[in-house]
Amino acid sequence: MPRDDGGPEPRMILVAAVADNGVIARDGAIPWDLPEDMRHFRRTTTGHAMLMGRTTYDEMGALPQRTSIVLTRNPDFVAHDAHVVHDIDQALALAAKLHPDQPLMVVGGAQIYRLALESGAQEQVLSEVHLSPEGDTFYPDWDRSAWREDRREPHDGFDIVWWVRR
Repeated sequence: MPRDDGGPEPRMILVAAVADNGVIARDGAIPWDLPEDMRHFRRTTTGHAMLMGRTTYDEMGALPQRTSIVLTRNPDFVAHDAHVVHDIDQALALAAKLHPDQPLMVVGGAQIYRLALESGAQEQVLSEVHLSPEGDTFYPDWDRSAWREDRREPHDGFDIVWWVRR
């Protein structure tokens, strides 16, 4: 969606930790403990607008030093420490207004990741976690041939991989 002021189209970057089996959560929580990955998440998202679904917001709330935007279909939903939107275009417009020239960081959950991928997200920063835990929430399937791996950073138990849409 082009900006009204003629500026560049807002970018979306998906930020997620994904296990080898696609799991991203179990019972609303991350099923592993990787402090180094949590530090990476904090560094990557601090100072940005973050888009999340209502369930993710209910689990983690608004985080310090970030602007939280909650996407929900519920027109009556109110968040006292976050902005509420009802579609991805509203989220992009709000992020562009609040954080000009910065990408919107998409931080979950599964439905929001899927919507962002379908809506043309340009980048993904995925922590590929070398575990296969039980879980009930999965990162959406995506066509890897439509993306190129830009860089990979190995860590103990996971790799951080930057993907760019071709």
